Amino acid sequence: MDTLVLPPLRTASGCVRLPGSKSISNRMLLLAALAEGATEIRDLLMADDTQVMLAALKKLGVGMTAIDDRTWRIEGCGGAFPVKAADLFMGNAGTAIRPLTAALALSGGHYRLSGVPRMHERPIGDLVDGLRQVGADVRYTGEAGFPPLEVFPATIQLGQPIRLRGDVSSQFLSALLMALPLGGQAAVIEITTELISQPYVEITLNLMARFGVKVQREGWQRFIIPAGQRYRSPGVLHVEGDASSASYFLAAGLLGGGPVRVEGVAKNSIQGDVQFAYALESLGAQIVWGENYIEARAGSKATEKIKAFDLDLNHIPDAAMTLAVCALFAEGRCVLRNIGSWRVKETDRIAAMAIELRKFGAVIEEGSDWIAVSPAPSFRRDVVVDTYDDHRMAMCFSLVALAGVPVVINDPDCVRKTFPDYFAALAEISAPVIAIDGPSASGKGTVASLVAAKLGYHYLDSGALYRLTALAAVRAGVALDDAPRVAALAATLPARFENGYVFLNADDVTDAIRTEEASAGASRVAAIAEVRAALLARQRAWRRFPGLVADGRDMGSVVFPSATVKVFLTASAEARAERRYKQLIAKGLAANMFGLLQDLQIRDERDAQRSEAPLRQCKDAHLVDTTQMGIAEAVDAVMAVVTESL
Repeated sequence: MDTLVLPPLRTASGCVRLPGSKSISNRMLLLAALAEGATEIRDLLMADDTQVMLAALKKLGVGMTAIDDRTWRIEGCGGAFPVKAADLFMGNAGTAIRPLTAALALSGGHYRLSGVPRMHERPIGDLVDGLRQVGADVRYTGEAGFPPLEVFPATIQLGQPIRLRGDVSSQFLSALLMALPLGGQAAVIEITTELISQPYVEITLNLMARFGVKVQREGWQRFIIPAGQRYRSPGVLHVEGDASSASYFLAAGLLGGGPVRVEGVAKNSIQGDVQFAYALESLGAQIVWGENYIEARAGSKATEKIKAFDLDLNHIPDAAMTLAVCALFAEGRCVLRNIGSWRVKETDRIAAMAIELRKFGAVIEEGSDWIAVSPAPSFRRDVVVDTYDDHRMAMCFSLVALAGVPVVINDPDCVRKTFPDYFAALAEISAPVIAIDGPSASGKGTVASLVAAKLGYHYLDSGALYRLTALAAVRAGVALDDAPRVAALAATLPARFENGYVFLNADDVTDAIRTEEASAGASRVAAIAEVRAALLARQRAWRRFPGLVADGRDMGSVVFPSATVKVFLTASAEARAERRYKQLIAKGLAANMFGLLQDLQIRDERDAQRSEAPLRQCKDAHLVDTTQMGIAEAVDAVMAVVTESL
C-alpha cells in the first residue's frame, strides 16, 4: 500500500483554487445528457467520480467532446438514451449510480449497473422502492436493497404520489426529481421522514431550473413536478468550486494561523457546504467573504486552542468530517450531531472516524447518528492513518500535521475520487519553506542545494528560471528590454530540471545558463514586472512535501512571504568577485578580477533599485555573512538557523 508521510506543519497561508464541485458536476452532466440541445460545461471536476459518469453516458450513446481539460460539450439526447442495452460500471460514485439508475428506469431499456465491492454495500433500496411505486422494473442481482441492479423496460404511471424516506440519503430524492420529468406526466413526491442534507436537494432544484424544469415544494415534505416540462440546454454553464473541499483549507487557515483563501465559492453559492465557514467562525476563526472567495484565519490569539463545540450538522454532512478532526485541537469535549448519513457513505464514516481519532489519543463516544470527541492533552506522534478507500478520510486527517507532528497517510491516492491534486494544493499553503535570498555570487545556490540535501527537501534555483528566460529570448531573437515578448516566453518556458541538469526544450543548457552573459541577461529580465508575474506561480508550484529550500533575490519577500525560515546570505563584493573568478578559472574560462568586481557592483545596484521585488533583507530574515566562511561553514551556519526555527 502506498503511503504519504506528512512532515510536522506549523503554519498555513496562501490561496487555493478549488476543483469543481462533484455534486454539481455529475448533476450537470446527467441533465445535459437528458436535455434538448448541446450544453458546454466549464470548470468541470475531472476526478474518478465524474470520469465514471462520463464513461457511462458515453456508453449510453450520449455525444460528448472534451474542449479542454475542464470543459466538455455534451450533446443532449432529448430524454431518450440512444443505446437501449448496456452494462455500466459505476465504481464507488454515489452521485453517479443513484441518479442514473432513476433516469434509466424511465428510459425504456435494459441495463445493468454495478460497482466496486463497497458500492454493493451502500443502500439503494429506498430509491428502488420509489421507482417501483411508479411501475419501474428495477431488480436486485445480489443482496436486496443494494447494488448491483438490473433495469428492464416498463410502463410508468405517475398518477399517485411517491412516498419516499428522506433520512438515509438525500441523493434518492434528487435522483427521482431529476428522472421524473422524463415520464411526461405530473409527479408528486412525499417525504415520510425527516429529510437530511437539504442543501444538496437545493442544488438539484437549482440545476433543474437552469435546464427549464421547475419543481414546486411544500416545505421539505412534498415536491410537485408539473406536467409538460422537459429539459432544454441553457447553453453554457460553469461549475462552482467544491465547497466540501473548501472545508479542509479553511480549517487549515484556522489551525495554521492563515490567512488561507479558497477561490471558486462565495456566500451566494448554491452549495450548502459554504455554511461550514459559519461553523468554523463559531470555533474562533475569522472569516472574510469575497465576491468569489472565502478566507479564514486564526483569531486574535492564534496560540490558543479552538473553542469546543456542540453542533447539529445535518445540513453539511461532508464538511462536518473536517470539524471532527478540528475537535482534536479544541479546548474541551466536542459533539457532532445528526450525522447518520455518515454510516452509508464511501465507508461507515462514524466508525472509521472513531477508530482514527483514537489513534491520536482522543476519547471517543459514538452513537447511531452522533460522535463526541474529547481531545488528548497532546498529540501522539507518527500516527499511521488508515483511509478506508475514502477520499474525505485522507483529506481530513492531513490537517493533524498542523499540530506540529508528523502524520502518515495510507493510500493517499484515494483523493482521486474528487480532488486528485489535494496534497499538492495542501503543500502550496503549508509545506515548510526555507527561503535563502542574497546578492549574486554570495554562494546561496551552493549553500541552498546542500541544505536541501541535508533536510531531504526539494530545491528551487529561482535564478535558473530567469537565466533560462534570458537564454530563450536571445535564442528567439527577442530583445531583453521587449517586456511583452520576454514575458510571453517566461509564461510558456519549455524548461525542465532533471538530476542536476537543466534543459530548454530538448537542449542541455546547464552550462549555458551559468555564463557571465547569461547572468547579466537574467538580471535584466528579472527587472521586468511582467516576467516576474509570469514566473511567480511557477516558482510557488515547487512548494511540495516534505519541504522546499528556495534561493533567489525575492524568495522571502515576494514568492514565499510566509516562509518557515528566511535567510539573507551575503558577503562583501570583493569576496564574491574572488569566488566567481575562481569558478570561471576552474572551468577553463577567461576571467578578469577587476571586471568581475565592477559587474557585481553594477548588478547589486540594479537589483536593489529595481521597482519590482528589489533585493533586500526581510525584517524577519536571519543575516548570514559568509565573507570569512567556506562552503561547509556557511551550510552549518544556515542549518543552525533552520534547526532552531523548525
